[in-house]
Amino acid sequence: MTLTAIIIAAAALIVGAGIGYYLRLIISLGKKGSMELEIKQIMIGAKEDAQKVVDEAKKKAEDRIRELHEEEKKKSEEWKKTEDRLIKKEEHLDSRQSEIDREVDSVKSKIEEIKKIKERVDGMEAEKAKELEKVARLTQDDAREQIIKLAEANYEEDLVVRMQKLETVNAEKLDRRAKEIMATSINRLASSTASEMMVTYVNIPNEEIKGKIIGKEGRNIRAFEKASGVELIVDENPGSITISSFDPVRRQVARLALENLVLDGRIQPAKIEEMVEKAHGEINKIIKDKGEQAVYECGIFNLDPRIVAIVGRLYFRTSYGQNVLQHSIEMAHIAGMLAQELGADVAIAKAGALVHDIGKALDHEVQGTHIDIGIRILQKFGADPRIVTSMKSHHDDCPHESVEAVIVQTADYISGGRPGARRDSVENYIKRLQELEALTNSFPGVEKSYALSAGREIRIFVTPEKVSDLGAKELAHDIAKKIEQELTYPGEIKVTLIRENRITEYAR
Repeated sequence: MTLTAIIIAAAALIVGAGIGYYLRLIISLGKKGSMELEIKQIMIGAKEDAQKVVDEAKKKAEDRIRELHEEEKKKSEEWKKTEDRLIKKEEHLDSRQSEIDREVDSVKSKIEEIKKIKERVDGMEAEKAKELEKVARLTQDDAREQIIKLAEANYEEDLVVRMQKLETVNAEKLDRRAKEIMATSINRLASSTASEMMVTYVNIPNEEIKGKIIGKEGRNIRAFEKASGVELIVDENPGSITISSFDPVRRQVARLALENLVLDGRIQPAKIEEMVEKAHGEINKIIKDKGEQAVYECGIFNLDPRIVAIVGRLYFRTSYGQNVLQHSIEMAHIAGMLAQELGADVAIAKAGALVHDIGKALDHEVQGTHIDIGIRILQKFGADPRIVTSMKSHHDDCPHESVEAVIVQTADYISGGRPGARRDSVENYIKRLQELEALTNSFPGVEKSYALSAGREIRIFVTPEKVSDLGAKELAHDIAKKIEQELTYPGEIKVTLIRENRITEYAR
């Protein structure tokens, strides 16, 4: 029973398993068919969508192609119109060029005709001139010369009067304006006329000190001269020792060292070298301070410190009794005022005036004129080229290349020529007067001449038979020019020429 039940159960189980398998198979087959159907439907939908996209793209492409064809058509029409216009322009230019060529040919032919006419006229004039020369028996140049001489002879007095009138009127105008400018500049500057002189001698209290300075067998004086580079003259003036040297800075170093030695009393070679070295330091400090004071007083702040130091050396230099540094400072003020009045560069004019004599600080040590030395100093230390241009012409050694150069020269004349500014030695004064009179007497027609007003005026008497009124005017001008070229003098010289006619008759 039990076995039967088991068999039945096993059979039932097998049958159930088979039925379940078939049922599952049927269900899976049904699901597979539905999935395939869905896939087919999706594919059909996708194809329809793709066809729609393709149709739309095709339509857009056709529309775009149509638009492009229309644009191409329009552009073709525009290009055609442009081409037509260019063709018309080219045809117009060709016709215009042809007209121009015809006009050029016409002008050329007219030029040739004019040349031929001019040649015929020139030939006729030349023939006419030759005929006139034959008739008059005079060449054209001879006739012109005779007419000029005749006019001079007949109208000499009128010409002289006219020239004098024009010169007087113009001279008065220019003189009035120049005086206004210079008076304004000079009145704005208050400067002492006393010249500062640096002494070159040292007072000593007694002869014993003089003996110490000389030393045993001249040992001390030789040591002093060697250390300072100067010459001591001890027997020339009682109560003082004279210091002789071509270099003003050396003289001042020696003066200061000698004064300190006299005060100290211990005079021996070692002490002498110490005092000279100390004096060098003090003088260098004075030079530096004087240079800085000068540029500060003049308002010039763009100069190299080495240039400022060399400017300070001018404190110990004099020219015709006038202290050169004080002269340069005074010139800078005057030049600044003149530049302000004339609308020039004030800073350049003042700087050029301050350094115009900088070469004199080293002219005992460097070869060349003080102007050449000054130019080299300024160029070496990088000064503004405009400053060099303004200072190099103050003695007419170089041409005036700027209005500031003329201003610097004018300021130099004003500062050096004012009363009391300079003094000259008797020998130089007499020599200058003799040179002035000798130069004037060298001109033909001059009977005699006299230098007056300390050489500021030369009065000339001419022979009336040799010099006419018109010639007297030219002679005075020539004399003034030659004085400017050949003589050196401060300020200006007035040339007065006198032509006097004296007629003597006797009544019998």
